[in-house]
Amino acid sequence: MLSDTPGIHHVSAIVRDAQRNVDFYTDVLGLRFVKRTVDFEDRFAYHLYYGDERGTEGSVLTFFPFPEEVDGRVGRPQIATASLAIPDDAVNYWTTRFADHGVDYEVTERFDETVVAVSDPDGTNLELVTASGPSDPWSGGPIPTEHGIRGVHGVSLLSASPFVTASLLDTFGFELVAEEGDVVRYRADGRGSVVDILDREAPFGREGAGTIHHVAFGVPDEAALHEWRDLLADRDVRVSRVTDRHFFQSLYVRDAGGVLFELATEPVELVDDDPAPGRHLALPPQFEEDRETIQSQLPPLELPESVPE
Repeated sequence: MLSDTPGIHHVSAIVRDAQRNVDFYTDVLGLRFVKRTVDFEDRFAYHLYYGDERGTEGSVLTFFPFPEEVDGRVGRPQIATASLAIPDDAVNYWTTRFADHGVDYEVTERFDETVVAVSDPDGTNLELVTASGPSDPWSGGPIPTEHGIRGVHGVSLLSASPFVTASLLDTFGFELVAEEGDVVRYRADGRGSVVDILDREAPFGREGAGTIHHVAFGVPDEAALHEWRDLLADRDVRVSRVTDRHFFQSLYVRDAGGVLFELATEPVELVDDDPAPGRHLALPPQFEEDRETIQSQLPPLELPESVPE
């Protein structure tokens, strides 16, 4: 019997400008820059990771910066928004901070949570939500610890077939816990991660800069990945082979609603093998012989002072 996923492992998005990405997520949001590596499908493009002190699962946002990427358009079937957990009393701090940094925001309420909606410089939809988070905030950044981001709270989905997507979430171990208007909420018990299905009309989206590529859920080990693959394939769900991502093993799942999910092994602590997380370009072994060429093709990054030498 397969165990339920404990919840969100990471969320990955596509952006255009690596430097703007680093500046926003470290300087404005105060996340730790925990890993600089490359896109395994395109070794001459960055893959940037942010999270908590250790880069633990449930805290991580990752980005693929492609300078020539076209603008994306949020719509079906896509992940519309990623939400990050903040303390209940931190809303005024964050709205003031966004105003000081010239970041537009909107404050709303949903499921008894206060939601501060913003976009990053490439247009990626983010929410800061008053909710318990899966991790502790990083104490080394510009945000006072008592107001810091507590990890990834959840995502919202625009599915081409909401009932099919809901069925897959149920298979992964998410439980239907609430409905409000056209938002249907599912929650995983382990980490308290939420997935909101937006049951509404929406235009078809276009993948590109400012869109979220996938959300990953955790599994305990590679053996579990193979078991999940067999189960999903037997149910005619589109599923990839198990793939080595160096820091973890994973497989990709696209349901009939069109949303892309990933299953990824845990635990993963992204700074364990890196004496200077973020400054050092971490490459998988198969790319090491091309390190000099790869580094010469990647744009330079000016990193925050808090990233150690």
